[in-house]
Amino acid sequence: MAEIRSVVNQVLSQLGASREARYYLKQFSSDSLQFAVIKIGGAVMEEQLRPLASALAFLRNLGLMPIILHGAGPQLDKALESASIVTQKRRGLRVTTPEVMQVARPVIYRANRNLVHALEEQGVSAQGIQHGVFVCDYLDKDELGLVGHIQRVDLEAVRDVAQRGILPVVACLGENPTGQVMNINADIAARELIRAVEPHKIIFLTGTGGLLDEHGRIISSISLRTDLEYLLEQDWVHSGMRLKIEQISQLLDGLPDTASVSITSVENLSRELFTHRGAGTLIRKGESIIEHHDFNPQEREMAVKLLEQSFGRRVREGYFDELQLDCVLRSETYGAMAIVLKGVDGLSYLDKFAVTPEAQGAGLGAAVWQALIHRCPALYWRSRTTNPVTRWYFEQADTAFTEDKWVAFSIGIRDFGQLERCKVDSLARAESWVEEKDHD
Repeated sequence: MAEIRSVVNQVLSQLGASREARYYLKQFSSDSLQFAVIKIGGAVMEEQLRPLASALAFLRNLGLMPIILHGAGPQLDKALESASIVTQKRRGLRVTTPEVMQVARPVIYRANRNLVHALEEQGVSAQGIQHGVFVCDYLDKDELGLVGHIQRVDLEAVRDVAQRGILPVVACLGENPTGQVMNINADIAARELIRAVEPHKIIFLTGTGGLLDEHGRIISSISLRTDLEYLLEQDWVHSGMRLKIEQISQLLDGLPDTASVSITSVENLSRELFTHRGAGTLIRKGESIIEHHDFNPQEREMAVKLLEQSFGRRVREGYFDELQLDCVLRSETYGAMAIVLKGVDGLSYLDKFAVTPEAQGAGLGAAVWQALIHRCPALYWRSRTTNPVTRWYFEQADTAFTEDKWVAFSIGIRDFGQLERCKVDSLARAESWVEEKDHD
């Protein structure tokens, strides 16, 4: 236990957010089998095996027991090319003829063994589970060949390995009732395994560290209720990315509204697990973002509670009576809210952007921010230099001016004279808290 405590202190100091990390360590300690399912892409297995094993060993040393599920797509592509077998895909799935399966099985076995051996080199007891988890039938024998449609997930082997303190490493192979081995798409296998386990955390590790937009940038958050239809209409969402989004959507349909899927990189795994903001792409069902233009007594009470919980300060008496509101955007449950005022030159001024720690972890802050930028494409605001969120604001803003204890930010404002007027206005605004502290 002394060694584990030492590792815990190490992760807390590395993440620089001990309260957040302790919160998640406490959350994950209740049931070891339900801690997390981590699905690892084949490219990560091939290109980052040693850092991957190190990251997983770090979790095991914390006393946590993730269930590992891996693919081997790139390895199989290379092996098929070497065997002069053309790779065919239909509906995003690999057509698996008997000839393809003859190549696929040893490739998948080898990938499974490689990860087990890499974990053992890190001092972690691990065991490959290559068969017996996914009971399948043919998905479409004529069109796809030996591609499995999962009928049932048998957790007996996984549970037995985990209860003995050994890390389970599951391969994406299934069998039908007569013993025919079948190839299973890794995202589909992850979907069914997650439904059976119902883990606290669902992680997809990829080489890109998230889903990429048309410019190659990571999409930080996807709310399926508001974003799914739009994404599937885009030309740049196709083949594997389209299948992944569709499979995750189907997965979350069968889970509680609080469930989410994180797509991240090996180097950001700990940050994804132990901090509210995480890293990579967070996909969740989402809440509707509600817009209103005043505060009734009940809404005012909820808003005060959110503001004071988020900032750790008391709202000044009369604050709401003095607001010249442009709009208020908030999540259904009041986990996140943006209060937007009328600013100079008819522009929008962001007076408060408040998110509870739990809502950060659920992606509600990102959802409200996206709705805000869509609603107010030209926007300005200020933040204290000591505010932990200020660094994130720098990443979102087009311009930033630092003066004394404040930073003035803007998005979508191009005129230099207008930018100057926005800066002067934001820095001159009165305090909205009872007493001055570290952030606004």
